[in-house]
Amino acid sequence: MSQSQDPEVVDLLQQLIRNRCVNDGSDTSGHEAASAELLAGLVARSGADIERYEPTPGRASVVARIEGSDPDAPSLCYLGHTDVVPANEDTWSRDPFGGELVDGEVWGRGAIDMLNLTAAMSLAFARLARAGWQPRGTLVLAAVADEEALGSHGAGWLVEHAPDAVTTDYLITETGGMPLAGPGGKLLPVPVAEKGSCWCRLRVHGEAGHASMPFRTDNALVTAAEVVRRLARHRPVAEIHDSWRALVDAMGWPPEVTAAMLDPERVDGALDELAAADLVLVREAHACTHTTIAPTIVHGGSKINTIPDRVDLDVDIRTLPGWGPQEVRAMIADALGDLAPRVEIVDALDDPATASRFDTPLWDRLAALAARFHPDGRLVPTLQVGATDARFFRRRGTVSYGFGMFSDRIGYDRFGAMFHGDDERIDVESLAWSAAAFEQLARDFLGG
Repeated sequence: MSQSQDPEVVDLLQQLIRNRCVNDGSDTSGHEAASAELLAGLVARSGADIERYEPTPGRASVVARIEGSDPDAPSLCYLGHTDVVPANEDTWSRDPFGGELVDGEVWGRGAIDMLNLTAAMSLAFARLARAGWQPRGTLVLAAVADEEALGSHGAGWLVEHAPDAVTTDYLITETGGMPLAGPGGKLLPVPVAEKGSCWCRLRVHGEAGHASMPFRTDNALVTAAEVVRRLARHRPVAEIHDSWRALVDAMGWPPEVTAAMLDPERVDGALDELAAADLVLVREAHACTHTTIAPTIVHGGSKINTIPDRVDLDVDIRTLPGWGPQEVRAMIADALGDLAPRVEIVDALDDPATASRFDTPLWDRLAALAARFHPDGRLVPTLQVGATDARFFRRRGTVSYGFGMFSDRIGYDRFGAMFHGDDERIDVESLAWSAAAFEQLARDFLGG
């Protein structure tokens, strides 16, 4: 069934990359209107219904639908985003916004995260509409802004302000289907859940003074340095959840390794032993089994000759299922020890983990479809350690998975390294496979 090339999806991805919809987290960044216009034109030419939403100037999303004939049939949404994170052009081998096709790979920011799938979903939708396909269940395409920040100009806004346009029974978004070679054979991990986010701002207090006399001063920056050190070395207790258990059971490790990976008291030691062989995979495994804490930004000081009396630290905390603000505060206090009274939590995002069942008809269809591309592979549910827009829909009861169809050309570890990394690129075979898979999945799952 698979095909190795699809020039139309390659061209669409290149255009999306060149639109340079860079989201730096500010309200005025992103400029996703350019890609919304591109995809709206593609869908409009196919004859499908389409709506455009722009809650903030330049932050546009588009939603298209092919209405089903049976209101009792399941509905499905293909959810892609059009924004990308910034790229440092000095550290890339090629122009991150050039969309160059080199040796069978399209280079550019967003080629992996997730313009490749947005292009494939959009093209599959347009082809179904062009063909006059009449499904029993409704198919929705949503190409949204602002996924790389908080979704407040994109999916989050749509779910709150236009729920009837985007709410479906089932949803597919990033990033599953990348082949993972394990001792027990090839696995195709599909995220069925994702960790929560608790981005915190920690304020460290001190006492101002003249920097020419630093002896025994209460320098907030010096205290903040120790706060960062303690946070970085903190090791939360491991937790074993269903998605991690399913992945470990499928990996095919020797029994003693499997037992250690499923034991909260031994999993850290087991991961340490594997780190030398595959650090990228071990980092993901660690994140799947721990609430993580990473200091990322520091704000402090006003003048070179003044002892700072206040320093703010931004900390990225990703929470496992069952964690909330109370648990996060307790973890921070535990990590800081006697410094905890010196640190004030002045801001904290409460965005808890979400999960979907994987004993569903959609899961069964995905497994059958994947076998057509990877006869030697099998689907396995996983926990997404980063945030996606799926969380907004899971909270409304939508069963949501991350899925694409990728070739063996780029290994699982390279995929992981390219998310928000340098030299991001995708092979043309994976693009063709994903476009074909999304078209076939709609036909298989929605009928018609």
